[in-house]
Amino acid sequence: MAGSLLTTPGVDLTPSSVKATLSSNYISNFDFMNQYLPDTYEAEFERYGNRSIASFLRNVSAEIPSASDLIKWAEQGRLHTKFTGLTYASISSGTQVFTMAGSDVCNFRVNQTVFLSSESTSAFAKGIVTAVASNGTTFTVAYYDSAYNSTSPFASGTVTAFVYGSEFKKGTAGMDGSLNPVDDIFEVKPVIIKDNFEVAGSDMAQIGWIEVTTENGATGYLWYVKAEHETRLRFEDYLEMMMVEHQATDSGSGAATVLGTNSGTQGLFDTVETRGNVWSGGNPGTLGEFDDIVARLDKQGAIAENVLFVNREFSFDIDDMLAAQNSYGVGGTSYGLFDNDKDMALNLGFTSFRRGYDFYKSDWKYLNDATLRGGIVGGAVNGILVPAGTMSVYDQIMGKNMKRPFLHVRYRANEAENRKFKTWVTGSAGGAATTDLDAMRVNFLSERALCTLGANNFVLFKD
Repeated sequence: MAGSLLTTPGVDLTPSSVKATLSSNYISNFDFMNQYLPDTYEAEFERYGNRSIASFLRNVSAEIPSASDLIKWAEQGRLHTKFTGLTYASISSGTQVFTMAGSDVCNFRVNQTVFLSSESTSAFAKGIVTAVASNGTTFTVAYYDSAYNSTSPFASGTVTAFVYGSEFKKGTAGMDGSLNPVDDIFEVKPVIIKDNFEVAGSDMAQIGWIEVTTENGATGYLWYVKAEHETRLRFEDYLEMMMVEHQATDSGSGAATVLGTNSGTQGLFDTVETRGNVWSGGNPGTLGEFDDIVARLDKQGAIAENVLFVNREFSFDIDDMLAAQNSYGVGGTSYGLFDNDKDMALNLGFTSFRRGYDFYKSDWKYLNDATLRGGIVGGAVNGILVPAGTMSVYDQIMGKNMKRPFLHVRYRANEAENRKFKTWVTGSAGGAATTDLDAMRVNFLSERALCTLGANNFVLFKD
């Protein structure tokens, strides 16, 4: 008989980040003047476990200082060029003129040999370039095959072409013209992230009967200690989520009116959607679908090792896909690198697999957390594929080639100021003596940006 989880009671999404200790946030008040003293538990019970989600960038990125308002780098372009969507004129004396698609400009040169392939049929041909228009909109090919002296090898549709070499007559001049490398220039700007916690001086002197605790080890009977540490943890989570979620501000938008046109920074998701690879329409759950991903990676950087950071549903889909490749043996489950028996804990999950490349699977808490990405419908992200290792890029600030991780955070810092993670106390309580305010205010600030190098090697999995 099939069953399902009831919707009530459901997941509690009410935040507990308030300045005061209220019964609605923590615990009901007890009447200690009653002659029957209740049996109480002093310590808080951590019913949600570790609530922080800041872990992704710690595992896959480095943090590097930057002394500029703008971070720019250059990434290599392709070594070879392929043009698609070519149209063609009628054939004449074994030669045919091809027209470039859209705004493409032909960089083929006379005497280069080209491979031409139909984009809708199995037809193909090889020829030599005899002319290229000065504006690069057309080029002419003479075919090697005499069957194409009067009949085009292509009956309909558009054509793809790429250069595979060159051929010259004896005693002729060399190649006319040359190709210069063109780099793609990318840039991001750091954004300023702030938060604070404030508690009145008299509240700091108030002790409670519940021993509080937080994920970073803060304990004691002073509630403001818990509140301050939770604010710090929340701010650390914001630092990661800003690097993952944020986007640059469009000119003329509402945010541009408030923050200025040059505000915002491009986060990981927006970067991969803009210049990376996106899988949509459900999780890939078969080897054939992963083969499509491998085929795309072959066309990109062909990075040997990749890490899949996924939500729970996607993780189970991968486990089921890999398990389906096993015959299950006789009389019980046997997939994996072991033989399961009745005295052994049954391992139904996989942490890695190889299919063309090595893929390592890791759960990403941010995508599962019910108060964040977990369970959303609009704009849902089920996971992301991140290449492992480093990439060589030209750093325009340093003026030389540098080895950088594919993902790394740049924070503002120099000899006089470090804005990686600033915190300071103001007010007149808690040891501070900066103003006459009868309170302690703990301030947090960071200025940072995420650099996503080689975004063409990333894959974002959307629902």
